[in-house]
Amino acid sequence: MELIYISIALVGGICIGYAFSTVIKRKTKKAAEIVSARMIEDAKKTANTIIADAQLEAKEVIFAAKAQSDSESKERLKEVTAIEKRLHLREETLDNRLLQLDARDQELKKLDQSLSDRSRHVETMKTEVEQLRKEQIAKLEEISGMDSRQAKKELMDSLESEARHEAAKLIKQIQDEAEAEADRKAKRILATAIQRYSADVISSRTVSVVNLPSEEMKGRIIGREGRNIRSIEAVTGVDLIIDDTPDAVIVSSFNPIKREIARLALETLVIDGRIHPSRIEEVVEKVTGEINDGIWESGQQATFDVGVHGINPELIKLLGKLKYRTSFSQNVYQHSLEVAHLCGILAAELGVNQKIAKRVGLLHDIGKAIDHEVEGSHAVIGAEIAKRYGEATKVVDAIVSHHNEAPINSVYGFLVQAADSLSAARPGARREMLENYVKRLSDLEAIACAFDGVAKAYAVQAGREIRVMVDVDKVNDEGADFLASDITKAIEEKLTYPGQIRIVVIRESRAIKYAK
Repeated sequence: MELIYISIALVGGICIGYAFSTVIKRKTKKAAEIVSARMIEDAKKTANTIIADAQLEAKEVIFAAKAQSDSESKERLKEVTAIEKRLHLREETLDNRLLQLDARDQELKKLDQSLSDRSRHVETMKTEVEQLRKEQIAKLEEISGMDSRQAKKELMDSLESEARHEAAKLIKQIQDEAEAEADRKAKRILATAIQRYSADVISSRTVSVVNLPSEEMKGRIIGREGRNIRSIEAVTGVDLIIDDTPDAVIVSSFNPIKREIARLALETLVIDGRIHPSRIEEVVEKVTGEINDGIWESGQQATFDVGVHGINPELIKLLGKLKYRTSFSQNVYQHSLEVAHLCGILAAELGVNQKIAKRVGLLHDIGKAIDHEVEGSHAVIGAEIAKRYGEATKVVDAIVSHHNEAPINSVYGFLVQAADSLSAARPGARREMLENYVKRLSDLEAIACAFDGVAKAYAVQAGREIRVMVDVDKVNDEGADFLASDITKAIEEKLTYPGQIRIVVIRESRAIKYAK
């Protein structure tokens, strides 16, 4: 019986356990379903967020691409519009040219017809004139008793003599009038022309050559799309010439200081190897500072060497710039020092103030420091600069008159003229070989002596003047002017020389008797 109860209890426990287990499973399943639903909801929210972000990013990319496309379209539209405008303008120009050419063609046709008519008329007139001429010649031969050849020769000889006489008088009159009316202007032009470079040396005095380690360096100097070479030219103000010359670049400029700055900067860049616009500006600025320091030191050294003090600092800078200036291949800085010393020596001999004389000699060519930048002759420019920076009136007057730009008002004007001539005109001062110098003088005298009536010719003033002695029996006063003009033309055609040459024809009569 107990066994039955136990069995019943066991069966009841099993049933209860099963029921309890079933309840627990149902609760667990329900909780799992709730968690799963929550996870699915969270996943949906995350997916929606990702999709929204992706859609936003796609819209931004599409918008950027559309903006870029619109910008490119606008630029292309501008280019196309500009091209269309240029083509339209060119088309209008061509149409105008065609109209002009048509009009010109019509005019030429009318002119051709007119010329044809006139030609026929002229031929008719020529025939009539020729007939009249023959009749007149026959009458003249009958009256004069000479044939046409004899009469023509006599008439030509008479006309030639009369024409030469009248031409000499007319040339003398024209020269006198021209000299009277244009003396001041001619002096200014000649003084300006003399101090400039002569044509046969200007090309060698306006370029500098920078040697390169290799041909590859030329490409680096040019840079991508030429940006480096454009930057160098813009910063320095010179022209760079890169041609077939092996391992070399040519720097060209009429300003010697800019050319020197560009040369030194380019050499520095080549050695450094870093060549780009910012580095170029940095190197040029550094080299410019070094050049300016050198100019200042050179100006101070010049005043110290000559013994002149109290000069305005701006004038000292201009004196230093003369170190980079040449005139007919003569260095103006050294020339100024030499003229200053010569002025001092001459002043000591004459017993006048040596300090003023040296000051005038040192500053007489100061205008050449900026004469490439300012219109006018260097004498006038130098006088204006000296006056601006407080130089004495005697100094200013001597500077402006040393090339006869103004009347000489003091002894210092004559001193600086003499010293300037001594320094510039002596053989070798301007790098002219002695053989060339002697040959030029000989050629000058030979040209003058080749003319009929010339007795002797002497080249003086280092070839700047030639004095021609003529035979008084063969050349009269009017003929002397005519002869001077002929000699001038012959010298201009046959000789190459710096500056100008003065031709002086001397005709003198001498009465000689002997007392016994």
